[in-house]
Amino acid sequence: MELKNFMEDVVLAKMDQVLDQYPDCCRCEQCRRDIAILALNHLPAHYVSTEKGEIFTRVQAMSFEYEVEVIQQIAKAIEMVSAHPRHEKKA
Repeated sequence: MELKNFMEDVVLAKMDQVLDQYPDCCRCEQCRRDIAILALNHLPAHYVSTEKGEIFTRVQAMSFEYEVEVIQQIAKAIEMVSAHPRHEKKA
């Protein structure tokens, strides 16, 4: 049985859209991973194990409130990672 947190796909799909609003944010793989992890840790997990479950979750993900919450959590994560990157700031 394969388990999948559908929220990972949602966060990764929205991340570039939100990052476009933060042109000074580092976009290296480390920072992108940290942003995704922080956002996911503050969002409810939506695990699916079947195609039917994934379709149902995709329909839920289309709601406006759901999308707003995802965008808000990504934005908060970007601000945290930008303030405290886990690498030297580039000159």
